[in-house]
Amino acid sequence: MSHLRAFTARLKPYGISLLAMKATTPRPTLPRCCLHSSGSKEPFLSGTNSSYVEEMYYAWLENPKSVHKSWDVFFRNTDAEAALGDVRHMPSLVDGDNKAPLIRSQGLAMAPAKAEKIVADHLAVQSLIRAYQIRGHHVAQLDPLGILDADLDSFVPSDLITTIDKLGFYDLHEADLDKVFRLPTTTYIGGKDSSLSLREIIRRLENSYCQHIGLEFMFINDVEQCQWIRQKFETPGIMKITNEEKRNLLARLVRSTRFEDFLARKWSSEKRFGLEGCEVMIPALKAIIDKSSDMGLEYVILGMPHRGRLNVLANVIRKDLEQIFCQFDPKLEASDEGSGDVKYHLGMYHERINRTTNKKITLSLVANPSHLEAVDPVVQGKTKAEQFYRGDNEGKKVMSILVHGDAAFAGQGVVYETFHLSDLPSYTTNGTIHVVVNNQIGFTTDPRMARSSPYPTDVARVVNAPIFHVNADDPEAVMYVCSVASEWRNTFNKDVVVDLVCYRRSGHNEMDEPMFTQPLMYKQIHKQVPVLKNNAGSTHTSISQRQPLDMTLSMCTQLLWLTNARPVLSGTCPVKPLYGLVHRAAAQFQGLCHLYEEQQFFFSDPQRVICHVKLPVTSMRKCETDNTEFNTPA
Repeated sequence: MSHLRAFTARLKPYGISLLAMKATTPRPTLPRCCLHSSGSKEPFLSGTNSSYVEEMYYAWLENPKSVHKSWDVFFRNTDAEAALGDVRHMPSLVDGDNKAPLIRSQGLAMAPAKAEKIVADHLAVQSLIRAYQIRGHHVAQLDPLGILDADLDSFVPSDLITTIDKLGFYDLHEADLDKVFRLPTTTYIGGKDSSLSLREIIRRLENSYCQHIGLEFMFINDVEQCQWIRQKFETPGIMKITNEEKRNLLARLVRSTRFEDFLARKWSSEKRFGLEGCEVMIPALKAIIDKSSDMGLEYVILGMPHRGRLNVLANVIRKDLEQIFCQFDPKLEASDEGSGDVKYHLGMYHERINRTTNKKITLSLVANPSHLEAVDPVVQGKTKAEQFYRGDNEGKKVMSILVHGDAAFAGQGVVYETFHLSDLPSYTTNGTIHVVVNNQIGFTTDPRMARSSPYPTDVARVVNAPIFHVNADDPEAVMYVCSVASEWRNTFNKDVVVDLVCYRRSGHNEMDEPMFTQPLMYKQIHKQVPVLKNNAGSTHTSISQRQPLDMTLSMCTQLLWLTNARPVLSGTCPVKPLYGLVHRAAAQFQGLCHLYEEQQFFFSDPQRVICHVKLPVTSMRKCETDNTEFNTPA
């Protein structure tokens, strides 16, 4: 209505001038049979002319194609507050030749009721879009096991269109699905289109808010920040990743998964608090570091609990595997005395070149003797000190990453206290990226008996930090969320939370039997396909058949050389046939490559391994020998 009032007010002077001009011009006498209705003697915007223009405007709002092309051009210019042009062109838009058929097609008698319906429908669509932005995460597919709701509530919000009958909540009907609506400025689902059908609007909202990513951000007070997040997740096609990024992701998943597999086979009776069930955390952390390094970051300080620490030390910080394995095997002597603490409490400081950005990066993992969240303020203090001595007042060179468990994040008060330090002038580190490894269990306690809040991450709401929930069995979604989290921190210098909804394949540690306390959950976990095998097949179109196995063999050769070959390096290194391990590694990529029939590794040099492999080329040809040299990864 505001547009119509402005339109009418703008045209009123022209209507008066036309009336004055007609009053001074003598009118010829027309034959009685050719007389027009009384409306033709009225000013341009009075009487039937005013109703006609009003009807055209409402019809154009509902569907721009339902009016004459001249009206469409005119209303578009008016709606955009463009210049009206020469008033002499106005009468031609409503001359007798064009006016009659348009009037007959629109039904002027229903103009007021139809106008109210159009306005009500557009308001309903705006409410629908806002409902998905606020509550879409409640129906997102976040749990990789498919047996629990990540928000501990099975209730489906009534204002989300999960079935056709729920259109009635907005006084809409199935017949309205193909009706075109103008999109508000608070959404980016249209891309370059300013109008979409209701069916397409619902489909795009579901793709943005109800798939493997759940967004909580509408509680943020800053409109600019909300718009920034909408643009990052609503724009059509924005989450696509390149083939090179897919290859990099698969390589990192291989390293993460094979490291845990190797420790499980080599030291099956040792406590290590493995990362099985959330192997994607390694590519996630590396994606955060890569993106931050690309934006100019030089130093990353990490704090984390015990679960997954060995994998982070090996594949993120790049601690020598020799030093890690020395703490497992008493036959292997460590290069230094160490602190005497257990292996999954130790930290490390390391400087290296980031291979993705070719920039120097310094990584520091803070030791955490007390297991869980006590390290949080320590990391923040170290980050603040580094920023102070580097003169980094805006946090563009030094950043902290905190890894949490779901139960500890919700249950330990030090998390809440650390959040409240985040914006204090004397304590702020200009934003921290929080990564929550959400196993959906705390030791042996079900989340429904451990907290009252829907999510373990609800504590982050106190500082207006956006919360990105993501299904950890969708690595590509995880990579995109981590990239957005890095950009958020760099843009707004505020905290952000990435909630990796995953599971814990073993018990609290490798010696526990979880079937006693969570039989239903672990019955499903035992059926669950590992994330590497589940996602490797989906990338076969972009990754060569040989490459995934090359990455696996490269990782295996480094591990096996350190544990098997090193004790006899002083003498002649014997040949080690390794049929079982490598054959099982190759089997993980079924669908990407053929299974290797025979593998033998000859440990001829500490820095490289010669691999003789026989490949089944086709069923009609004989197997040929492929001699390939694999360098151990850095």
